[in-house]
Amino acid sequence: MEKTTIFRDTKKHYEILDALRGIAAILVVVFHLFEIFSGGDHAKQIINHGYLAVDFFFALSGFVIGYAYDDRWQKMGLKDFFKRRLIRLHPMIIMGMLIGAVAYYYSYSPILFPQIKDTPLWKLIFVTLIGCTLVPLTKSFEIRGWGEMHPLNGPAWSLYYEYIANIFYALILRKLPTKILIILGVIAAVFTVNLAVFGANGDVIGGWSLNIAQTKVGFARLSYPFIAGLVVSRIYKPIYIKNAFLWCTVLILFFLSVPRIGTENWQNGIYESLVIIVVFPLIVYLGASGEIKGKIAQKISQFLGDISYPIYIIHYPFIYIFSSYVVDNKLSMVQAIPAGLLVIFISIVVAYLSLKLYDIPVRKWLTKKFI
Repeated sequence: MEKTTIFRDTKKHYEILDALRGIAAILVVVFHLFEIFSGGDHAKQIINHGYLAVDFFFALSGFVIGYAYDDRWQKMGLKDFFKRRLIRLHPMIIMGMLIGAVAYYYSYSPILFPQIKDTPLWKLIFVTLIGCTLVPLTKSFEIRGWGEMHPLNGPAWSLYYEYIANIFYALILRKLPTKILIILGVIAAVFTVNLAVFGANGDVIGGWSLNIAQTKVGFARLSYPFIAGLVVSRIYKPIYIKNAFLWCTVLILFFLSVPRIGTENWQNGIYESLVIIVVFPLIVYLGASGEIKGKIAQKISQFLGDISYPIYIIHYPFIYIFSSYVVDNKLSMVQAIPAGLLVIFISIVVAYLSLKLYDIPVRKWLTKKFI
């Protein structure tokens, strides 16, 4: 049995990386707001590559987990690691599912979500309870009609894969030498290219459904970024890069907002492959190599870091309602601007209140009781 030891976090906190996560998370909200106006055509989507934020999150996760835990396994057992990760991630997963359940019937649309009207309360309660465990749901319990493994809160699919990454890290990846991790990263990069360049759609979109095809997409999206982030955490040498936060912010905003590339699918696939394989690890490295100076900048970055995870995991129920409102009322993009701004405002407020009034107190209590 592995020894479990209580220890305090004394390592450097990478404020820039937290803030970048917040910027990317807010960009995801904006991306999802525009999505209903694309008509299913990815080429028409504004903030076109906003979905790549998920791949960036996986890269950040690999770096942060490697940095935080790689050198602690002499004092920490598997049980302690898994408890810490559950305490960090799961309270907000439950909050996101509960918000999704409350918003479910309000997102009814005879055009977009017609089957909501016929969903019995017992089924909604069952889906909510299962969703709170993050266990993916089969097609028979997909009560919304979009094929999501978590129909109350679609983006929870990425947390499902985040948990898988944590399990693989604890059981296998942490034990491997860096050279082997690099080899695995190269292999994973091949799968990324295969999906993006040689796949049917010329992109890496997908991963949110529980079927063989979507599961392959999910693992392809998870594997390289997470391993790359882990490798960067091991080979990273502390340096100082001036204005790192500014440069990283510009890079994130630029690469996630670039319109779909080319007229052939493989052209866009090459772009996404380069962003995932080269640009995201570089941004993580640059972000870890800078400092945020000035009280105002530090407050802004702290706020962005604070709401980064909460806003990502709670915003989508409001997107469902917004999408139904736009479709049912046949609104143009311009006409929907006030409602879209309201969704952004509500998402930020709910995320912040959830963090302060629920997530932090619950995590403190759980840490005190179980760690």
